[in-house]
Amino acid sequence: MYNREYRDNEYLRSLQDFICEKYHIHATDIIPANRGYYGETWRLKTASGSYFVKLDYSPAHQKMFQNSFAVMEYLCNSGIDFIGRIVKTCDGQLYTVFRSAILGLFEWIDGKNVETDQTKPLEFQMLSKIYPLTKQGFDIPTVDFSNAAAVRVYDAWEKLKHAPQNEAHRAADLILQRHSDTLSYYNMRLLHFAARNQNYNDNLYFTHGDAGGNFFVGNGKQYIVDWDEIAYAPLERDAWVMCARDWTRTLFNETLRANNISYELRPERLAFYCYHMFFFYLGIFLENFELDRIAEYFAPDYFIWERTRFADTVQ
Repeated sequence: MYNREYRDNEYLRSLQDFICEKYHIHATDIIPANRGYYGETWRLKTASGSYFVKLDYSPAHQKMFQNSFAVMEYLCNSGIDFIGRIVKTCDGQLYTVFRSAILGLFEWIDGKNVETDQTKPLEFQMLSKIYPLTKQGFDIPTVDFSNAAAVRVYDAWEKLKHAPQNEAHRAADLILQRHSDTLSYYNMRLLHFAARNQNYNDNLYFTHGDAGGNFFVGNGKQYIVDWDEIAYAPLERDAWVMCARDWTRTLFNETLRANNISYELRPERLAFYCYHMFFFYLGIFLENFELDRIAEYFAPDYFIWERTRFADTVQ
């Protein structure tokens, strides 16, 4: 869901005036840009081109977004040209604050997400340019092998039960009740793999978390955008989403070797991330009370189930 809040003309004029003041960029128009998940995203048009504007109003997510800017600048300065370059404020800041939101301005990438099986080799090659640049010292999250994502789901479900009841609330509660045995089993499995990986703290890399979902092609060039949730983690954090198929696991490992990255995917870490991400996405949909997405989530052909079925086979 993009730009959840309705924004009137007064808000948009205020936003354009603010950007003019902070960046000396004069906008001719501003329209929604349906990219990313958190926050508001806009395409700022000017006489000479466009910019991408992202505002994060979420107290729970702002620090992560704010701290990602320093890593993105470091990667760009290290020669990475496919992640979207930050536009700094007039006084050289990587971001600014508009009202209560963290605001970032980026060069506009005129493309679209075209993730397919055929794009995987290039996606893996691009990620393999990022991993060797990993450097400690940035204030970004480090992997936490726990069942915190499942706890988040159960907490959100409990709040749902105690919210003023209406038809939509009852429908969401019924969906979760119908799948309560699955939730309980996946929570147990998540705890199992969290314990198995508890002492793992070697070979942590910069990881994106959803590179395929942000693989863009435009103007004859490829990009991986939306690095808001960059984190120090094992590479399974990037690989889990394509791990259910043998050929993608093999290709990922072969790409690492071809780029002299001494790492091989481990099934116990892939399984952890499959269950973790199952609860992670569901928790977001519950907290934002996106009933359509909650219903869609439990459809048999939803993408997450192929991954959890793979994780179910890991001992």
